[in-house]
Amino acid sequence: MERGFRPIVRIAGVDVDGNLSLVHGLAEIKGVGLNFALGVSRVLRFNPDMKIGFLTEEEVKKIESVISAPEKHGIPAWMYNRRKDFATGRNVHLVGNELIFFVKEDIEREKRIKSWRGIRHSLGLKVRGQRTRTTGRTGMTVGVRKKRQAQQQQKK
Repeated sequence: MERGFRPIVRIAGVDVDGNLSLVHGLAEIKGVGLNFALGVSRVLRFNPDMKIGFLTEEEVKKIESVISAPEKHGIPAWMYNRRKDFATGRNVHLVGNELIFFVKEDIEREKRIKSWRGIRHSLGLKVRGQRTRTTGRTGMTVGVRKKRQAQQQQKK
C-alpha cells in the first residue's frame, strides 16, 4: 500500500498530528505515556522517530490492537497504567474515557470509605503531601501592602 502523508491520523479515538514522531504522537493519547509508546513501537518494530502521518491503515490498526490488549503482544505488566485493579485484581491498561471513568470511581470510593485521601479530595485540599501554607490558596488575595500606599491611606 502507498505511504502517503496524512496531516491528521485517528488512533484509538484521538486525532493525532501527522507531523509528530511516532512516540510523541502516541503519547498524545490519554493513558499512553512516552515509555508505553516506545514499548508499542518496539513490539511492532516500527521506527520511533518516523512521522505518524506516514502510517498506513494496517499499521494504525496494529498499533490500536497493541494499545487495547498489551498483554497479548508481550508488553510487560509494569508498563500498564492500572496494575492490580481494585475490583478484579487483574493488570489492565486503560486508555481515553475508560481511564477518566476509573479514576473518578477510585476517588469516589476513597471519599465513601473516608480515607485520608478521600477526605482531602472532598475538602478540595492537596492530596499528595504538598505544602499548603503558601500554595494552593483560593479566594481573595491577601498580601502585604507597600509602605508608601499604607502611609497615604492612613493620612486619609
